[in-house]
Amino acid sequence: MHNAVTQRLGIRYPIVQGGMQWVGRAGLAAAVSNAGGLGMLSALTQPTPDELGHEIDRVRALTDQPFGVNVTMLRTVTPPPYEQIFDTIIGRRVPVVETAGNVPAEVFDRLVGAGITVIHKCTSVRHALTAEKRGVHIVSIDGFECAGHPGEDDVPGLVLIPAAVQALSVPVIASGGIANGRGLAAALALGAQGVNMGTRFVATQEAPVHEHIKQALVQARETDTRLMFRTLRNTARVLSNRVSNEVLALENRPGGCTFDELRPLVAGARGRATLESGALDDGVVWAGQVVGLIDDIPTCEALLQRMVAQCRQRLAETATL
Repeated sequence: MHNAVTQRLGIRYPIVQGGMQWVGRAGLAAAVSNAGGLGMLSALTQPTPDELGHEIDRVRALTDQPFGVNVTMLRTVTPPPYEQIFDTIIGRRVPVVETAGNVPAEVFDRLVGAGITVIHKCTSVRHALTAEKRGVHIVSIDGFECAGHPGEDDVPGLVLIPAAVQALSVPVIASGGIANGRGLAAALALGAQGVNMGTRFVATQEAPVHEHIKQALVQARETDTRLMFRTLRNTARVLSNRVSNEVLALENRPGGCTFDELRPLVAGARGRATLESGALDDGVVWAGQVVGLIDDIPTCEALLQRMVAQCRQRLAETATL
């Protein structure tokens, strides 16, 4: 499949793996890249910039295809060493970086100046326009259906994707609610030139999470996600489980709650332990509404081949109408 996204990224199919914390590791990223998509490491999964460098080396030992590194920049009391993280990425000659969050203009300047292709993920057209002005090469637009942080505008992909395509000059990648070739065909028909998938790649054989978590995604319906942190204006979509329901109970009590009260329930270490142990109710599991479209746990190779074949079939059938 050939278009501006595949050409820019050097990949066979316009399918990008989401840069998911604790999940975006070398094995999964390499498997996606070997299958013809763009595998993505999560920089913040690694405890130090040096460890990130080693993980980049591990990807290169597993694939000779392009891959990327996701760097999500959030305002925190003790921010990660972002400058050293970007030093590592540039020093290791990573070809693609996916940014998200509150990214300073000088970061974009530095990455573009180093010859790196920059994908910026955002949840609104207004933020996408700002990213375009700052020189990013591709915008990944995240609809309300997505896992993680969908923003506060609540605009689903069927509206957000074509709105972004219409407003932007750079290529658009559609993110949120996509799990199969029908979704890829729909995204292309809406004007996007590729798709980003997170939750779907968690339910693959190469994903570094416990089998119980993968089976929970297979068994879930499209109604089995919850929106946490709405009262804090930091909405997050996760799988429905005991922890997410406890969070919502605290948020919905009279007078609401503070994030400090929620912190023990949603701590990153607790979520990581859940993914590794398979104890579904022990921590937050990030997942999008697309769980309702997941019914198996294939290899990344089988998934991408099936998606591309189904996409081509759907587009061909549509063309005969």
